[in-house]
Amino acid sequence: MLLLFILSACSPAPPEYMRLSGMTMGTSYHITLRNPGDWTAKSLQQALDERLAAFNQIASTYIPDSELSRLNAMPAGEWRTLTPMLFDIFVVSIEVSWLSNGAFDVTVGPLVDLWGFGPEKHEGTPDDAAITKALAEVGFDRIELDMAEHKLKKNAELRIDLSAVAKGYGVDAVALWLESLGSTDYLVEIGGEMRSAGLSPRGDQWRIGVESPDLEADKTTPILLGNIGVATSGDYRNYFEENGVRYSHTIDPRTGRPITHNLASVTVLDPSCAFADAMATAFSVLGGDKTMELAEQLDIAVYLIEKTENGFSSRYSSSFAPYLEQEK
Repeated sequence: MLLLFILSACSPAPPEYMRLSGMTMGTSYHITLRNPGDWTAKSLQQALDERLAAFNQIASTYIPDSELSRLNAMPAGEWRTLTPMLFDIFVVSIEVSWLSNGAFDVTVGPLVDLWGFGPEKHEGTPDDAAITKALAEVGFDRIELDMAEHKLKKNAELRIDLSAVAKGYGVDAVALWLESLGSTDYLVEIGGEMRSAGLSPRGDQWRIGVESPDLEADKTTPILLGNIGVATSGDYRNYFEENGVRYSHTIDPRTGRPITHNLASVTVLDPSCAFADAMATAFSVLGGDKTMELAEQLDIAVYLIEKTENGFSSRYSSSFAPYLEQEK
């Protein structure tokens, strides 16, 4: 996971702002907000943690009795009515899958496990027969949604993992909850995915930095946000090498193999952090040229960092330009 940095995080917040932090979804969260009313930091933290725990009970694959775990245990061919939140996650996921021509796929788990990037680590590369077998267990197009009744049916024995969209959706859910309390100025971050609104404690726009993959250079690209969600994805930290070949943790669901292009990181801006989260994963699979083509076609704000023979270079879509130009 490539990190986004809140560039104002080290400065003390004015008294009308509060900062909350904790753990959720196997990662950390950090929230800075203007106090929406008579809340104390303790009472707001408790209410937040309760909501995050409830969300985990819906979308986690690590909780045996979560709604998603129960859905995965359900036989193929049966319809199940989903809670509104889980159904919304699937709507976003399937939309991104179709938009990216299958580069994003919530059923990719068997392939991730096969290459040793799942919960159980193992060494060595799988053979063609094993990849073909795992591909037969993957396919977002075998998930059927009933938009009127909020039902889902698996048309095959699929194992669904929402980790590539859940953090972004969780950010959206927290942001909307804060707005329901009356908060207009906040930045919500869960596991590197963010959503901002209003003004920062400095009294101006929220300012973040995109980390460079060149760890020795210690560089960040500053971005000024509006009321927007931001998600980032990168493959330069999670990989293994065998016989001189580098195998990325990013698996192309269409081929069953790790990506081989030179795209090191992708940052996506969108009002929906869930959409940005899923699209960042899809773009990481597609590679730089296909990403730029699709981003321009769909008017998506995206910032890419690619590895070249001379180090790292960046480029961005037309929709992303204003977020950099404001820094000038």
